[in-house]
Amino acid sequence: MVDCCSVPGLLPFEQALENMLTAINPIDETEPVTLKNALGRVLAQDIKSPVNVPPNDNSAMDGYTFSQQSLAINTTLKLVGRSMAGSPFVGECKVGECVRIMTGAKVPADCDTVEMQENCQVEGENVTFLSPRKHADNVRSKGEDIGLGQAVFLTGRELTAIDIGVLASLGIDNVTVFRKLKVALISTGDELKKPGQALNDGDIYESNSQFLTAILTKLGADIIDFGIIEDVETSIFNAFKKADEVADVVISSGGVSVGDADYTKTVLESLGEIAFWKIAMKPGKPFAFGTLPNSYFFGLPGNPVSALVTAHQLALPALLKLQNVNRVQALTLNAKTTSTLKKSPGRMDFQRGIVSNDENGNLQVTSTGSQGSGILTSMAAANCYIVLAAEQGQVSEGEWVKVQMFDKYLQ
Repeated sequence: MVDCCSVPGLLPFEQALENMLTAINPIDETEPVTLKNALGRVLAQDIKSPVNVPPNDNSAMDGYTFSQQSLAINTTLKLVGRSMAGSPFVGECKVGECVRIMTGAKVPADCDTVEMQENCQVEGENVTFLSPRKHADNVRSKGEDIGLGQAVFLTGRELTAIDIGVLASLGIDNVTVFRKLKVALISTGDELKKPGQALNDGDIYESNSQFLTAILTKLGADIIDFGIIEDVETSIFNAFKKADEVADVVISSGGVSVGDADYTKTVLESLGEIAFWKIAMKPGKPFAFGTLPNSYFFGLPGNPVSALVTAHQLALPALLKLQNVNRVQALTLNAKTTSTLKKSPGRMDFQRGIVSNDENGNLQVTSTGSQGSGILTSMAAANCYIVLAAEQGQVSEGEWVKVQMFDKYLQ
């Protein structure tokens, strides 16, 4: 049995994504930011280390440092000084001598090996080494982590908290990043109400702009929320025109299904070049993409699950390219399904599931239940998509399926 919503001429999901990515030209404006403001920003230039990390040979533990040549002569060496972190030993350590050293302290120039204090016997100024040591044991070499001039991070990297720590360890206090995207959000529909407002008969709460705002916040975009626009042609026209003037991207939800009796498609076609697609994917068949005079446009379906899946699977990759992010592909795994998955051939299906380990430690995936396009809790309960190919039919319990783990934008 073929998917009842699968009709000839549906655009394959992969083709829709390729079409958008081909059409997107990344922004090129940059700005300097301090490390404190760099979290989540996208590097606009390669970072090369201005220093060696560590800057000197240093000790990996508390103990005693010496020249390996000394132990070849005698296992008892004379203690001639101390090397502390931030206060290195500045004298000479001759053959037959050793220096007390703390973790992270600079290894004196005359020394090449460290022995932990637990393997040493100390009597006054004499230190006896109880076990043999190899050359350079317990020594962290100069530049072992990062060498002077080494490329550390490349253009397009979205900076993480750990990245900022690495940059700080190099003495870098500011970086050049691409400016933030400006994204305008528009919701249309007289039946929509903001959370907190009273519902009249036939009204529903508008949720699409709320999760879109959360996703865009994680992307680091500047969000311009135009709110809910009434179903009046002039109001819709003015909203889209103003949004195009102030944003790099305009995203709306609803009003992109062929045959919709509203003004959104008419307005968009009058303002720019918009393609209204029927995509071979479930949920989310209706989708629109194109250009307005000054911005890109993404039109999402109105149903919340359809809007969220198309935003995540189609719009987000395009936004990442526009922001110059070197995108990391979502983690895809194979897992056994614990139940039958209903599906008919015709459209790629992004069902919602929960990946876990069975009693033997093997991956399994459980459906979140009803997969209706209006059941947003099916996304909230999930940690992955169960990705079923367009030509695939019903899946029986125990079969292997492909699962795509949710990334940071959904968590």
